Amino acid sequence: MSTVIDAIKTRRSIRKFKPDMPKASDIDQIVEAGLYAASGMNRQATVIIKVMDKELRDRLSAMNCRIGGWQEGFDPFYGAPCILIVLSDRTKPTCVYDGSLVMGNLMLAAHTLGLGSCWIHRAKEEFDSPEGKAMLAQLGIEGDWEGIGHCAIGFAEGEAPKAPPRREGRVFSV
Repeated sequence: MSTVIDAIKTRRSIRKFKPDMPKASDIDQIVEAGLYAASGMNRQATVIIKVMDKELRDRLSAMNCRIGGWQEGFDPFYGAPCILIVLSDRTKPTCVYDGSLVMGNLMLAAHTLGLGSCWIHRAKEEFDSPEGKAMLAQLGIEGDWEGIGHCAIGFAEGEAPKAPPRREGRVFSV
């Protein structure tokens, strides 16, 4: 079986991470895989923010927690030490699709390197907020960006869940 198809079938979302930071070279490979995602008309109108700084990561976690309506102190990033944020140029008609493809590449690349990942939502709300827009400005990111997702990356704490059986009746042939 193809290693790509095998990775697609065996990758699972991880919701408990060890605190150990993955090697920077592994994170760089994952980011590079994201940059090779397909995009509408090959515009490549996405950016990835690599968050390896614990203070910024914790600030983002607290923002995400507030938006999600959880009790203060809950970590919606499940302890992952590295967060890759995908933003897409809102002015492009394919912005959500393009950013989603980047997220898929990031998660598959992490899996092939032996790392866990999980797509965490609420990036749109974060970066539409005044605090999120100020954060982008501080990072020198200009333009009209839509937050697509956070890719939590790290070493899984415990075993990855097994894939449930695929539901029937989802393929139609004509």
